[in-house]
Amino acid sequence: MPMPENPRHRAEPEAADIQPGHQSDLQSDRRPDHRAETRPENRPDRRSGQEKKRPWGTVWIRVVAASVLVLAWLAGTGLGGPTFGKLGEVSSNDQSTFLPASAESTQAGEWVSRFTDSEQIPALVVLGLPDGQALAEGAESAGEMQALAGFGEELGAVEGVDQVIGPVPSEDREAVQYIALVNTESAESDAVVEDLRAVAANSQADLTGAGNGGLDGAEIHVAGPAGLAADLAGAFAGIDGILLAVALSVVFVILVLVYRSVLLPLLVLFNSVAALCVAILAIYWMAAEGWIALNGQSQGILSILVIGAATDYSLLMVARYREELRVRTKVATAVRNAWKGSFEPITASAATVAIALLCLLFSDLNSNRSLGPIAASGIVLAWAASLSFLPAVLYLVGRAAFWPSIPRPGTVSRKDARFRQPVDAAGTPIRGLESNHGVWTRIGALVARRPRAVWMVTAAVLLVGAAGITQLQASGVPQTEVLLGESDGKAGQVVLEDHFDAGTGAPATIIAPADRADEVLEDVQTTDGVASAYLTAEGGGPAGPAGETAGAPEGAGQGGPPAEPLEVDGRVYLQATLADAADSMEAEQTVVALREGLHAVDPGILVGGTTATNLDTNTTAQADVRTIIPLVLIVVLVILMVLLRSVIAPVLLVLATVLSFGTAIGVSALVFNHVLGFSGADPTVPLYGFVFLVALGVDYTIFLMTRAREEAFSLGTRAGVLKALTVTGGVITSAGVVLAATFAALVVIPLMFMVQLAFIVAFGVLLDTFLVRSLVVPALTYDIGPKVWWPSKLARTR
Repeated sequence: MPMPENPRHRAEPEAADIQPGHQSDLQSDRRPDHRAETRPENRPDRRSGQEKKRPWGTVWIRVVAASVLVLAWLAGTGLGGPTFGKLGEVSSNDQSTFLPASAESTQAGEWVSRFTDSEQIPALVVLGLPDGQALAEGAESAGEMQALAGFGEELGAVEGVDQVIGPVPSEDREAVQYIALVNTESAESDAVVEDLRAVAANSQADLTGAGNGGLDGAEIHVAGPAGLAADLAGAFAGIDGILLAVALSVVFVILVLVYRSVLLPLLVLFNSVAALCVAILAIYWMAAEGWIALNGQSQGILSILVIGAATDYSLLMVARYREELRVRTKVATAVRNAWKGSFEPITASAATVAIALLCLLFSDLNSNRSLGPIAASGIVLAWAASLSFLPAVLYLVGRAAFWPSIPRPGTVSRKDARFRQPVDAAGTPIRGLESNHGVWTRIGALVARRPRAVWMVTAAVLLVGAAGITQLQASGVPQTEVLLGESDGKAGQVVLEDHFDAGTGAPATIIAPADRADEVLEDVQTTDGVASAYLTAEGGGPAGPAGETAGAPEGAGQGGPPAEPLEVDGRVYLQATLADAADSMEAEQTVVALREGLHAVDPGILVGGTTATNLDTNTTAQADVRTIIPLVLIVVLVILMVLLRSVIAPVLLVLATVLSFGTAIGVSALVFNHVLGFSGADPTVPLYGFVFLVALGVDYTIFLMTRAREEAFSLGTRAGVLKALTVTGGVITSAGVVLAATFAALVVIPLMFMVQLAFIVAFGVLLDTFLVRSLVVPALTYDIGPKVWWPSKLARTR
């Protein structure tokens, strides 16, 4: 994500610093500036031929200033570090909070809370018997039923449980279920679920020994919306520390290989950690004030994004610093010039990413909309740390940071001594490849010799990969498949689906006018996919005479005198148990049918519940894809036009980025479907993948093309792009590998969404690094020539 420096900020070496072994490199790498030797800071001391010595007072001022900067960031790190574990206090993984207030399921949920006097979420406690074993009927099972009733009382005694419905045996009598209504206003549902599971574990022995042993071998699970939500929260619990440790370890190994040093990678990593800690402090404060809706996904993405971005910016800063140390005798001068050369590219890079991420503010999903400022804040702090903390530390540590490979003026490697400039087919030296940059010089020679063949073949390969994009099934996945691996909630759902109506415990909720209650009830009951439905009376039970409400669960209010439907402000509340699992595509289609039929009766009727929330979330997310993706493309295109002062080049770069994204999605879809066996993907997966790949990937191309434009003024477009390719190759490749590795660390979170996002972004960044930026863009620019800069003056040069 680094970018090239502004030519106005490129500092020229002092005369005393230019060593014989580096004179030719400096002449080839930099445009001549005859004013440089007349600048005060570059005038050599006439008496000694060396740089003027600064007064001791100036040195101490620098040391104190650098120390203050370091201490300030250390203080921020100390404050933000402990906050890392408190983010869970201000975050929520409740899917209903992701939706806007205008969503039908959200409005229905608000009405339901008025009928129940509290916010509730059902936890389904299910007891499954071994295959072929069933409860006896009548008096033979009296002991077992008495034990089951006692177990229900224990569940009802758990703090935070408003009501327990059950025990309800299945028709085959091989399973028993309880519906525990958890009050989310008086207690945390996740904690209540854990208490319910503890009660189940403690009661296992009592149930097994009850009656005639009809409950022997029974397994008890807590499932339903509350159980699955608790499993999801458990997947995030404590994972932040593991995620951070994995990401930092991977980055450290890469940095050691890049720098062949131990101290410097530690300094770079600490810079990233400092940026993350301060970002966490800011995010915690914003979430606590209610400005943003924080969830576990945003927390994980924030950590990865800040580590990756701060490390990339550090790579650029350190690369310029090392370059300066090879021609400078004074560390202070090297740090100053490296900062000047890095400020504009790092700033432009951070601005590009932050603005692209802020496009998520136009999303209708609260979770997407909040990720924009969360991620953008992390990018801004990564930028701030890399331009303040890191330079200060580098100044205080000096050349020792590079030990044992300390860069000093006058050193020439054996590779440079043996270097021969590549030639074209006619034997003419290829302009732009005068310096030795290893493999990048050879790639530059390949691009120069056959530019059209290079970009056409590479683009064809990318198009083949993009063909699989139609295989990505990003219409949502069942909630039971979101969490990878086994869990108590998933095991309970299997028992429920095998022995009960699959939608039991997570009914569709309908709010309708009281004067049309009977008509609405009849329409609901006759809708395909609805197993049973009833009007709700006081206390949550079914209204109407005892025994006349089909499908009402035992203990839900049946028996006793007839109950009138509860009416609130001219509305009644109906519950409809669906025949399919609440998180299935079939159940969503049933909700669609309910809404179509009931809206024809009265447009003001609301259909909500777990299935409706899933449906509204998926529908809203798909609408966001159609809104956000074009917006990000427009924003990036405008930024590129401003930076490159061109129209053709930005259009080509955006097209190359879109092609790279298409390939990443196409290959990812094939891997998800045929290798990992995923049933589909959340609609936000391609959206997040696009935003991150475009915002982060285009940075590398910006770095290349801005440097190419800079070199084109003195070398011409074709030689300039070759020079830019070779000079930026090492830094950009290292940055790309670091970013891919950090995003790959998201796989430690056992969620399908995170694993898919990790693969798409990591694979896409590597595609962009090694194919698009290294081959397609340079070869296409070389092939087109100066016209790529149209309508700027560079388009009229040769």
